[in-house]
Amino acid sequence: MRRARGFTLMEVMVAIGITGLMGGMIGMAFHTGMRAKETVEADAERYRMLRTAMSRMSREIGAAFVSDRYDAKRYRDAYDRPTNFVGARDRLLYSSLAHQRLYSDAKESDQMVVEYTVKTSTERDARGRQDIVRRENPNLDERMDRGGTEEVLFEGVKRLELEYWDSEKKEWDDEWDTRRPERKSILPTRVRITITALDENGKEAKYATQTRVMLNTEFQRFQ
Repeated sequence: MRRARGFTLMEVMVAIGITGLMGGMIGMAFHTGMRAKETVEADAERYRMLRTAMSRMSREIGAAFVSDRYDAKRYRDAYDRPTNFVGARDRLLYSSLAHQRLYSDAKESDQMVVEYTVKTSTERDARGRQDIVRRENPNLDERMDRGGTEEVLFEGVKRLELEYWDSEKKEWDDEWDTRRPERKSILPTRVRITITALDENGKEAKYATQTRVMLNTEFQRFQ
């Protein structure tokens, strides 16, 4: 009768070593796959935020307007009138007809004041980050630069560039101000939006679009 033979200590150690090696390789592959998944999802979310920001800016700028239908005794200065279009290279403050009411009984109209600026993030884990901030005020009053609520439209922007098409000169301008007498009743026919941000490789890339301003002349007062 043959005696049963078990595993030697060396064979057990080799088997444990091989099992541990295989487990480590599987864990490393799983970790690498999870990191790749998180990276892809972060890139997708970033591009989604970029598309949403540019789409929203295009829609709201396209509905920009100015009007002289206001109380001239109350608003004597063009700088204080409730509707204007004040654009700089990296900032835009204007009145728009693109306001969306979230509640059916809200005491709001389609009019609003919108402002886009670049500000440094105040979040604890994102200090130093530059964001495109959107401010909206559904109430038009004499101080367009005040009131309303702010929200981050795009995180981690490097530069925001806005250009305004002058249909008379046939060229792009870096600023547009309807508070000035020569442009009191005229808006640019087009606005070009360029956002510079880091791509998936960590390099700066520019993303640009244009929007047409549908109402580029002033609403005239009823006679």
